Amino acid sequence: MASIVPVLPRTKVRLLGDHLTAWLLVGPALVLLAAFTLYPAAATLLQSLYSTPMAHRPAHFVGLAHFQQMLADPVFQQVLTNNLLYAAGSIPASVALALLMALLVDARIPGRALARMAFFTPTVLPLIAAANIWLFFYTPGYGLLDRLLHLFGLAGHNWLGTPSTALWAVTAVAVWKQAGFFMIFYLAALQQIPPSLREAAAVEGASRWHTFRRVVLPLLGPTTLFVLVNAVIGAFSLVDSLFVLTQGGPDNASNLLLYYIFQNAFQFWDTGYAAALTVVLVLILAAASVLQFLFVGRRTHYR
Repeated sequence: MASIVPVLPRTKVRLLGDHLTAWLLVGPALVLLAAFTLYPAAATLLQSLYSTPMAHRPAHFVGLAHFQQMLADPVFQQVLTNNLLYAAGSIPASVALALLMALLVDARIPGRALARMAFFTPTVLPLIAAANIWLFFYTPGYGLLDRLLHLFGLAGHNWLGTPSTALWAVTAVAVWKQAGFFMIFYLAALQQIPPSLREAAAVEGASRWHTFRRVVLPLLGPTTLFVLVNAVIGAFSLVDSLFVLTQGGPDNASNLLLYYIFQNAFQFWDTGYAAALTVVLVLILAAASVLQFLFVGRRTHYR
């Protein structure tokens, strides 16, 4: 017992030093998290409960007035509908296209390296540059799409200036831009699947489709969950290409939630309403993430 007594103080000092070292290592990240995430989120929530300050009228507490204003705002309702349609169109298309491209470049085909580079090239382009490229494609009269239509004797179309096609034209640009990025994650996951699993399925007489559906696809579950979460966030945070392509027009036909927040904050200078819209956007993303982890995450198999 006498030899144990002097050990206890040393153990406490060692534990105290370990805790201090751990807090020093985590401290910078916590400071950045508090400064650039927690504080802005709290400030935005607080600002959504106050009116927009003016030159001769300071901000005053209005409670939930901004949120009640949303219920009677037809533009907000249209923007929210547009964003849901955009998400319903862009998320499945980009994820499915990414998986298809990953399966293609994972196979032993001629020119596989060139195909990988071609599929990933849109990802490295700045979104503004990509939007300008597609702006030329969509230009009425002499754009690439109208030129192709003219080759078949069809009339041209104002893709970005027509309310029925403007949103889907923006969606096509997003799918083209995101699919290559998601492909990288699927390709990495495919390369981690042991070849013995596919060989065992082939020995059992399973077809390629059955092997993909019963072996490959379940093993891609964690990657699919990760890609879906990022795709949902991207679907509700698109703003760059709208500046170049449509600016939310025509008549808000392609306006999305984040761009509408920008308009209220910096064009209409209604920062209180913009803060309330931001709170709604965060709640939508949080709810979507929870639903994905509840329904998709439970069916995800981790190795």
